[in-house]
Amino acid sequence: MHRSLVRAAVVTVVITLSGSLLGFVRDLLVARYFGADGGTDAFLVAWTVPETAFPLVVEGAMAFLLVPLFSRALTEGREPRDVVAATLPRVVAALALGSVAVMVFAPWIVRLIAPGLADPALAVTCTRLTALTILTFGVAGYVSAALRATHVFGAPATIHLAYNVGILALIWSLHGRFGIVAAAAGVALGGALMVAAQLPSFLRHVGLPRRVTLRRTSLVTFGAFAPLAVYTLSRQAQVFVERFLGSHLEPGTISHLNYAQKVAQLPMLVALLVCTVTFPTLARNVAAQQVEAARKRLEEDLRTVTALIVVAAAYLVVFAPEIIGLLLEHGAFTAADTEATAAIMRVYAFGLFGHAMVGVLCRPFFTGERPDWFPAVAMGVGLAVNAVLAALLVPHFGGPAIAAANGAGITVTAVLLLVGMRRRVIDVSLASLGAAAARLGLAAAVAAVAGVLCGRVTHGAVSVFLGGAVMLAVFAVTAYASGVRRVR
Repeated sequence: MHRSLVRAAVVTVVITLSGSLLGFVRDLLVARYFGADGGTDAFLVAWTVPETAFPLVVEGAMAFLLVPLFSRALTEGREPRDVVAATLPRVVAALALGSVAVMVFAPWIVRLIAPGLADPALAVTCTRLTALTILTFGVAGYVSAALRATHVFGAPATIHLAYNVGILALIWSLHGRFGIVAAAAGVALGGALMVAAQLPSFLRHVGLPRRVTLRRTSLVTFGAFAPLAVYTLSRQAQVFVERFLGSHLEPGTISHLNYAQKVAQLPMLVALLVCTVTFPTLARNVAAQQVEAARKRLEEDLRTVTALIVVAAAYLVVFAPEIIGLLLEHGAFTAADTEATAAIMRVYAFGLFGHAMVGVLCRPFFTGERPDWFPAVAMGVGLAVNAVLAALLVPHFGGPAIAAANGAGITVTAVLLLVGMRRRVIDVSLASLGAAAARLGLAAAVAAVAGVLCGRVTHGAVSVFLGGAVMLAVFAVTAYASGVRRVR
C-alpha cells in the first residue's frame, strides 16, 4: 500500500506541476501583455469567481464530501455508479443555478468585492464569462472525487493542465483584439476542458449510472454540504478581504498581491498534493474504524508537509526579488512592480506554514458520515483576525499589511484545528510532531543563512537556481544530522 501511494503521489505531483508550470506561463503572459494596472485589477476581481469555485467544488468541499462518500460505498461493497445515480443530477442542477445567478448579479458582486475599482464595467464583463466555471468546475470536481476514491489519480491531476491550456490559448490568440477579456474567456474555456480531460477515465473506472435516481432523499444533502461549504467559503473570504482593501490602494496593488501569492503558493500546492493522494486512504481507515492506522497516516502527512513548506518558505524570503524579477519582469511588468510584489511575497511566505497546516488538519474532520462544523468555526475566527488586522494595518503599511494579516489569521485557524482535532477526531502526538517541526525549522534557518551567503556572490538567474540548490542541500544535511531520518 505504501509503495502504491508513493507511485500515485509521484504521478500526481508530476502531472499537476506540469499544469502549474503552465499556470506560471499564464501569469507571465498576463504580466507581459497587461502589466499591473486597473485592467488587470478588474480581471482579478472577476477571477474571484473561479478562485472561490475551485476550492469549493474541486479541491475543497466537493472532495471532502464525495471522497469519503465513495470510499464508504466501496468499503461496503457497493458500486460507485450507484452513488453517481443518487447524487449527480442534483449536484449539476445546483451548479447550473449558481452559474446563472452570478451572471445576473455580476454588477452587484463586483461592487461588493471591490467598491473602489477603477473600471467596474470591465470587471462585470469578465465576471459574467468566469461565472461558467461554477458549473464546469463543479462537474470536474465531482468526477475527480469519484476517481480518487477508486484510487485513480492520473486523470484528476490533469485538470490543472487542461485549465491552463484553455486560458493560454485564448490569451495568446485574442489578447490583441479583446485585451484582458480574452483571459476571462480563456478561464471559461479552461473549465470545460477540465471536464473533458477526465471523462474517458471516469467512464472506464466509475461508469454512468444504469438509471438516474430523482428521489427526495439523496446521499448529498444540504446538511452534509453546509459545514463544508461554510468552511471553504470562509477560507476563500481571505481573498475578498484582499480585493476589498486592495481596491482602495494604488491601482495595481491587487495585481501585486495576486502575483506574490501565485508564486508563493506553488510549494504549498506540491505539499498538499501528498495529502490529496493519501486522503482516500485516511477516509477508508476512518470508515473501517482503524484508529491507529488513521493516526499514523495523519502524522506522516503533517511531517512531510512541514518539511516541504519550511525550506520553501525560507527560499522565498531569501530570494524574493530575484525570483519575481526572473519570472515576471518582462514587457509591461516593471522594476517597480517587481519591488512591490517581492515585498509582499516575503511577508506572505511567513504564513505559508499556517496555510499548509490548515490544508492537512481540516481533512480528518470530513472523513465521517456527517462532516463536522468545527473547521468552519475555526476558519471564521481566523478570518475575523485577518479582517481586523488588515483594516488596522493597511492605512499604514499598504499591500504587505494585507499579506501579514492573512498569515496571522490562517495561523490562528491552524492552531484551533490542531487542538480541536486531537479532542474530537484523531489524537496525534504533539511531542513527536513538535520535535520534528523544531528540527526542520532549525534546518530551514541554517539553509536560509547559506542562501544569503550564496546570494552575495551570485546574481540574477544564477542566484535563483544555485541558491535554491544550496539551500535544499544544506536543509537536507542539517535535518538529517539533527535526527529527522525521513528527510530522505
